[in-house]
Amino acid sequence: MFTNLQGKKYVVGLVHLKPLPGTPLFNEGDFELSMEKALKDTQALLDGGADGCLLQSVDKIYPSTDDTDYARVSALAVIAHEVRKLVGSRDFKIGVQLMWNCITPSLAIAKVCKADFTRCTALIGTTPSPFGTINADPLKVMSYRRSIGAEQVAMIAEIQGYHFKGDYDSGAIRMYANSAKTVGADAVEVMHKDEELNNRIVHDLKTVSGSLPVVLGGGTDLSNVTSRMKEADMALVGSCFENGKWGGNIDPNTVKEYVGLVRSIKV
Repeated sequence: MFTNLQGKKYVVGLVHLKPLPGTPLFNEGDFELSMEKALKDTQALLDGGADGCLLQSVDKIYPSTDDTDYARVSALAVIAHEVRKLVGSRDFKIGVQLMWNCITPSLAIAKVCKADFTRCTALIGTTPSPFGTINADPLKVMSYRRSIGAEQVAMIAEIQGYHFKGDYDSGAIRMYANSAKTVGADAVEVMHKDEELNNRIVHDLKTVSGSLPVVLGGGTDLSNVTSRMKEADMALVGSCFENGKWGGNIDPNTVKEYVGLVRSIKV
């Protein structure tokens, strides 16, 4: 999906789901609510002119490893299947992500449901998290990706942001980007709350020879998107589309306004 980014900046909305079956905070009825929300939010993104969605589990308590409960995988697969049916043949990208770093289960869902991409908290490196240290295992990921024929499922690798933590260092950022590319990433994701530093990180990554597309993993809204997205290639958008109510319903009017601002940026 990242081969055709040249000349266009992508806007992808985060679809935040309820806790899924197989997780500690799941309650009966949550699956049905998640399905309803996923379809309504996807339609809102379509109506607002967004380029895609990322179906993201919000289970609040997560494993620190790459593996997860079978029921959780099955639930997201069913939801992703229905979202794919809703989207149909329209050019609208669908992503799936089982948090915190369940990359291989997410690849499996994407392959079976014909989703376009997944987001990887730690495809390379190590990062702390509230649920324990997250250790990347790119050999396992890439071996599994090949074994199920999921090379066409794109992988966004976080290297600085909400989930992959680390102090800013220009050399380290470039090294992480090159390492991510080596192990099969199709794009790298960054985010810093300080806009000036955020833009400097993006600029650093755009100067890497043969650089990957750069995704902003949050931090954008209607007031700053034109400046934050000046050099970036894609934005993952959560609370802005939910009108500041994280986990709420996506507002198609906000999506339309945001997309209009992004389309106004000169590439």
